[in-house]
Amino acid sequence: MSPHEKTGYDVDYTTQPSSDDRHRSIVPPDESGAVHGQSFEVGDSLYAKLQRFAGKYGVEQRGIERVPEDERTDKSTLKVGTMWLAANLTVSTFAIGVLAVPVFGLGFVDAFLTIIFFNILGIIPVAFFSTFGPRFGMRQMMLSRFWFGYYGVKLVALFNMLACLGWSSVNVIVGSQLLHAVNNNLPGFAGIIIIAACTFIITLFGYKVVHYYEMIAWIPCFIIFLIVLGQFAHSGDFENVPMGSGEGTAASVLSFGAAVFGFATGWASYAMDYTCYQPVNTPRTKVFIYVFIGLFLPLCFSMSLGLAVGTATLNNAAYSDAYNYNHVGGVLHQVLVPRFGKFGDFCLVVLALSIVGNNCPNIYSIGFSIQSFTRYAQAVPRFVWTFIATLVYCAIAIPGYSHFESVLENFMLVIAYWLGIYEGIALPEHFIFRKGFAGYVPENYDQPKKLPPSIAAFGAFLFGVLGIAMGMAQQWFIGPIGRSFGSGYGGDIGFELAFGFTLVTYIPFRYFELKKFKR
Repeated sequence: MSPHEKTGYDVDYTTQPSSDDRHRSIVPPDESGAVHGQSFEVGDSLYAKLQRFAGKYGVEQRGIERVPEDERTDKSTLKVGTMWLAANLTVSTFAIGVLAVPVFGLGFVDAFLTIIFFNILGIIPVAFFSTFGPRFGMRQMMLSRFWFGYYGVKLVALFNMLACLGWSSVNVIVGSQLLHAVNNNLPGFAGIIIIAACTFIITLFGYKVVHYYEMIAWIPCFIIFLIVLGQFAHSGDFENVPMGSGEGTAASVLSFGAAVFGFATGWASYAMDYTCYQPVNTPRTKVFIYVFIGLFLPLCFSMSLGLAVGTATLNNAAYSDAYNYNHVGGVLHQVLVPRFGKFGDFCLVVLALSIVGNNCPNIYSIGFSIQSFTRYAQAVPRFVWTFIATLVYCAIAIPGYSHFESVLENFMLVIAYWLGIYEGIALPEHFIFRKGFAGYVPENYDQPKKLPPSIAAFGAFLFGVLGIAMGMAQQWFIGPIGRSFGSGYGGDIGFELAFGFTLVTYIPFRYFELKKFKR
């Protein structure tokens, strides 16, 4: 089969312009565009010396370079599901549910249904993108070049970096609040540094260690959440807040749904990073199902538990005061410590450290976004970028410690917005223009002249931003369409309009781009 037939595009892939050489990896790839592991240590450059030093201690040396088929040896499909258990069975996920009552003003039933359905909506793209990893052996940002082009993906990588840093900052704030609830003498910055240091140590070693940690770290968190559930149910503090009606409730459901969706689909922009070492013959359906279950169960359980506990903040003075004083950490303290004493404090410490599992995917993957900017960034090993990113998000979190609610809500919604655009371009490109997996030539991932020119993607991105502006409902800005839902702050449909505006404009833009540039 010729390359012409392989892609369905009218373009000659048999020659490689010499001008593309400057874009290639500093480590020579083979004919498939993959880079073998031993290549990272070859030579006397500082890069090679750093990689040899890292290799001695089991640190993953590979960055955005494509994984060759003979090195895709992670045959445990179960791990692609367990990867997401510890990442989502955390106090950060619990915090999303807590916000439903005091922040969004929802009742229990309508908030619970919002959690279920918006999680499903957010999880599907993550599970789908995960199926690309075994097929191509690439990181998510690298495959995104086939959708956004070599240069357009730099904009995507920028947003992904901001998302990783934002979530990491928010998460360590939540964990630090828990530690402060246990020991009031522990300052917020100290808790942030403790959690960030633990996260760095795990992500330093890379793919295998992250997978193993996520596989087991969910167990103690799950046990403690069961204790929280049992104790809270026994206390009788649950309040079945009635479901509202009318435009006001509809607006609140949309806004809370955006928060839930933003958390769930936030993994979409690096889903492939955790399946790229799977063998090429791994069944895609199996990967999809395992990832879907691995996300759905912890997300819905943690958020629903947070929702139930959050109902007590409405009319129970003890819970209300605890929430106002120490936010989610105070609420969990109120559930556990009065009943269990020191053991309750121990449980809070474990839950605080669960943030490590939540932050590991963010900090492991951020290096790939940085490396996708330029070959000069690729000349710096991934683990160095991991360290720099850790310093940056600590610098964001420490001054933001006292502004939890506003920081959390704003970051969640911003993430939902940009991922609506990302998915609005990726999905039609895959299904309509590439007609499925056969439409990709993986070895072209680092050759700009064989990738889309980014014009259609950038144009659709701008229309997606217009959709965001029309549909968002934030304290600092309410779009005209978002304002039409209810009164007050309206209803947030920013991500729905971001996806819709992007989709309907990308299809004609891409059609004419292909017709003009043949790629």
